[in-house]
Amino acid sequence: MDLKAVIFDYGEVLSYPPTTADTAQLAGFFGASVDRLPALWEKNRGPYDRGDLTPEVYWSMLAQDAGIQIDQKRLDEISALDLAMWSNINSSMVEWMHRLSSAGMKVGLLSNMQPTMVAHCRRQFAWINDFDFATFSGEVRMIKPDAAIYDYTLNGLGAKAAETLFLDDRERNIEAAKALGIHALRFHSVEQLRGELKQIGFKIFPQD
Repeated sequence: MDLKAVIFDYGEVLSYPPTTADTAQLAGFFGASVDRLPALWEKNRGPYDRGDLTPEVYWSMLAQDAGIQIDQKRLDEISALDLAMWSNINSSMVEWMHRLSSAGMKVGLLSNMQPTMVAHCRRQFAWINDFDFATFSGEVRMIKPDAAIYDYTLNGLGAKAAETLFLDDRERNIEAAKALGIHALRFHSVEQLRGELKQIGFKIFPQD
């Protein structure tokens, strides 16, 4: 496999998943169970990540679906928690990105991320600028798994699909990449990724 580029997702790849405590706190804001939260979260997440909805509108819609109303103070608390719970960076993956780049590979970032979070990441994480090309859904008004956002990223990166490896935590995004001829692996952990990279003959591995 002649790979010349690696494209990373952000959430649950470059960052860790939200903690159990964070998820419980978020669910509590809406009077919802932790088990119910994912369905509420996902219902309008696509338009939110694409930049069609402001944070205030998105969270108010979620609250309405949960059967409650929230005031501005609570909206501010929810928005702050949302930024914080997605900011626990997986330093092993960031370090691996840098080693790939140093070895001469192109590195890209492709994330479904709403504009407020994009601005937060650009302020907080200088390493965002170390990618050869970064695509955020809230900036380009496209979202995974739409084919157009993959094509946009490949073009921006100057990479061919067959020479590119894509990493994401969601199966639907992995399948969409594969349909375009991109090599793709679903990310669960550094250990799992290292094992699968060895299986395909990749020579540079992330370290714990």
